[in-house]
Amino acid sequence: METFLQQHSEKMLNFIEKLVNIDSGSYNKKGVDQIGEILRNCYENLGFHVKVIPQKEYGNHLVIEHKESIYPSIVILAHMDTVFPKGTVLERAFRIEGQRAYGPGVIDMKSSHAAVLFAIKALINERDEAYKHIKIILNSEEEIGSPTSKSLIEKEAKNTKYALVMEPARKDGSLVSARRGKGNYTLIVEGKAAHSGIEPEKGRSAIEELAHKIIQLHELSDHENGISVNVGLIEGGSSANTVSDHAEAQIDVRMKEIDQVELIEGKLEEICSTTEVAGTKIVLEGEMNRPPMEKNKKTRALLRLIQAVGDEIGIEIEDTATGGGSDASFTSSLGIATIDGLGPIGGNAHSDKEYLEIPSLVERTYLLATIIKRLVEKQNM
Repeated sequence: METFLQQHSEKMLNFIEKLVNIDSGSYNKKGVDQIGEILRNCYENLGFHVKVIPQKEYGNHLVIEHKESIYPSIVILAHMDTVFPKGTVLERAFRIEGQRAYGPGVIDMKSSHAAVLFAIKALINERDEAYKHIKIILNSEEEIGSPTSKSLIEKEAKNTKYALVMEPARKDGSLVSARRGKGNYTLIVEGKAAHSGIEPEKGRSAIEELAHKIIQLHELSDHENGISVNVGLIEGGSSANTVSDHAEAQIDVRMKEIDQVELIEGKLEEICSTTEVAGTKIVLEGEMNRPPMEKNKKTRALLRLIQAVGDEIGIEIEDTATGGGSDASFTSSLGIATIDGLGPIGGNAHSDKEYLEIPSLVERTYLLATIIKRLVEKQNM
């Protein structure tokens, strides 16, 4: 398979260039659907059935299985959206400098689409039918928390044994075996406006109340145990000489373990159940939208198999934990053995310096194809 992939490395890069040069931000339905249509045609040409899950606001999701597939045991997750707004490609299209390729979404995660597609092509070329044992879920809004695809992923993945998630490998090549869970909340404070010079005593400051709440929220952080609560955005008031009648805060919550979710939610509700400034009112909106991906027994076993595959083909595999979220959390919370970061190596995702390490493209695609092969062999033993 390695020789096949080396022979097709230029085609892989050309395919990545094609995908990168299409703006496909999460809110750009037309662009994401264009990516989806390209991928749908590619898989159908390989004998796969592609089920399109229509969406009104976001791009359509795709669920892909071979036409001869029966109860696939492996689910592969990848997303088609990027964080970049429409027009980014015109400013900085795909380009190659030395051993790196650059462009919006090149590593997160358009190179991963090339890896999945060509891993399957390599298996087909080997006449190895392991590709009939996989299900691929491509969603369109992972970068904004997978609001419409979470339930789809949980439904389609629930009967599988292994989840291979195609977020990029870390800069040092490490895979991801654990991720912190994530919640997004909005705290809304309503007060009473008044002129700050003429009759300030008649006002009830929403900003003052919010200031108390920000301090209380930040005190919930327990970094040693993997809990962080961060008020990252605030707004409020209408002018400097007016007691503010409205203020809002955007809150990011992260946790390491599933048992911490209920604890944090309870403390958030407790803080927001009372006010420090008499006459103000508080509303807390939001939810924990991604559970933690924990490095449990099943995931450790899958990691050992992947490390053994790496040893077999000459790639040293390390793993790491990260605070960032991904769809790996959804499969992990279902009790499915899950490993993330199986895409090619790169860095600076979500920035104008995002890059792919080109030599890793063949290497990590070969690793993915061999992992699929070994997992199917394992279940058939």
